[in-house]
This record gives sequence, structure tokens and C-alpha cells, in this order.
Amino acid sequence: MRLRLHHAHPWDVTPREAIAIQQRLRRFVRLEDDLPEPVETVAGIDVGFKNENRITRAAVAVLDFPSLQLLAHSSAETPTAFPYIPGLLSFREIPAVLRALEKLPRLPELLLCDGQGIAHPRRFGIASHLGVLLDHPTIGVGKTRLIGSHGPVPDEKGAWVPLEDNGEIIGAVVRTRKGVKPLYISPGHRLSIESAVRWVLACTTRYKLPETTRWAHRLASVVQEI
Repeated sequence: MRLRLHHAHPWDVTPREAIAIQQRLRRFVRLEDDLPEPVETVAGIDVGFKNENRITRAAVAVLDFPSLQLLAHSSAETPTAFPYIPGLLSFREIPAVLRALEKLPRLPELLLCDGQGIAHPRRFGIASHLGVLLDHPTIGVGKTRLIGSHGPVPDEKGAWVPLEDNGEIIGAVVRTRKGVKPLYISPGHRLSIESAVRWVLACTTRYKLPETTRWAHRLASVVQEI
């Protein structure tokens, strides 16, 4: 599949240039619900590293919706060209992600990324960055908090509270399983916060992580191409 990139930019940049790109592109993020109909496939995206972080490995797991059965997967490896800098991880990871997505026959209707959407210092985490580049609905599924504060989350599946930063709601802290730590969910592009929460819960079965993320993480951790 040939990807059509919107607002394409160079990846071989300095951290200062990367921040400037984020500041420029974040104005294209849309938080209104704009999903293709019907949603028949959802995908999880995860990134791992090998050879002492010299190689970046991205994996995409495509699941049928609503059955959440694995339909297809792809992976790609690229040399790691950008340093590890919190808040700029998309510059380290997206080049490999784009390569993995290109191997699919078509783009799934919804992409769930292991990382942040607008719950980011510049409101432009990896899910937002990828969503704007592809002009495609994306959600950030964070296992840890990057920024913001929140109140206690009730200990029942489906409960959530707003994640706030400087008076702005930037995501949701969601309990996907009773008795386990919550996830940090934020829309990336073309989704509202409430819809992002609903879709993550719809992709979650009996585990903490949604099935999209579980499959993608498993594939990203495999050393050899499957």
C-alpha cells in the first residue's frame, strides 16, 4: 500500500528542529469525531528496539472489529536515527511505523498507538503526529503518564477521570480492569476524548491492555520477521 502523507517533513533533524515541527503541525490536529463508516478493522501499533537500540522495530497488528480476531500483521526495521528524548519519541519511532504500515494491503479504519496523543507537552504525541501525517483517526494508549494530573479512578472496569494540564482536559485515565493500574488515553486525530475512551474499552477484553496493543507489543518484541 502506498501511503499518502500530509504535511510531510524531514526526519533527520535536531531536537530543536523537531520541536518546531511539532509546534507547526499541532494546529492540524482535529478532535471532532470523524471515523470512516463502518469500522471493520482496528490496528495496534507498537515499537521496540534491538541491537542495543541501534535498530528500531515497528509492528502493526490488524484486528477484525468487533470480534478482535487477528487478521493481518506487518513489521519493519530501520536504523535508529534520533536520540531518546521524552516528548520527541515520534521522531525516533514513526519512520519505522510508516514502513510497517506500507506493507499492509489497506489502512485499517482506526489506529491505536502505544504512546500519547494530545496528552503531551505540545499536544502532539506519536498518535497525533501519525494521525496528522496520514489524516487518519488515531488514539494514544499510554501505559504511563507523560504530563497532567488527575483525581482517583474508581476501581471498576470502564471507570475513568479526566487528565488535565493547566486547566485543559487532555485525555482520560481509564480503568480497563479491576485491581490494576489505569491506562492514559488521549485522542490523536479525528476523535474526541470520549470516543477515544469508548474505542479503547471496546478493544479491551479481560486484560489491562486492549487487544490491539497486546498483539502489536508481541509482534514488536519478536527479533526475526514473522
